Amino acid sequence: MQVVDSFDLSVLLVGSKFGAMLDMLMDRVGTMTLISCLCVYYPNYLFYLQMSIAIDIASHWLHVHTSIAGGSTSHKAIDLDQNPILHIYYTNRKVLFGVCACNELFYSTLYLCYHTVGPFGIFKQIAYITAPVAILKTLLNLLHLYTASYNLASLDVKDRKDRKVSS
Repeated sequence: MQVVDSFDLSVLLVGSKFGAMLDMLMDRVGTMTLISCLCVYYPNYLFYLQMSIAIDIASHWLHVHTSIAGGSTSHKAIDLDQNPILHIYYTNRKVLFGVCACNELFYSTLYLCYHTVGPFGIFKQIAYITAPVAILKTLLNLLHLYTASYNLASLDVKDRKDRKVSS
């Protein structure tokens, strides 16, 4: 679903700030709604699922805010000097697509597994196969959060220096 909505939005609203924000919001809302269902289905994993939601929202929100505060034209415009891992993640469409698709597939198969494991246990197998990528996505979100926090703090330091110079 999110792959389709991202493609549709990128075609319809290419280069649009509104389109970029709408794409980000649709991704977040879709994933968080799915994970919220999983919180009900898998109460023993409630803490981990809630942490996944919190990390995802916090990292993306702070990253977008920092990008805007820093004057960036897009939240996907990553400076190579700032973080080479996030640069690869955002500039290599195959990496971005693969990680995001596997992350969504992981949560989707957990949803399906609650109802049925599928023929030959295929949904359960897919969940096991995609779990490491979902963990990687959470680690990337933590890196996002760290980098955005560092960058926002750097902007604050620069603003303070600029105010002292102009006073």
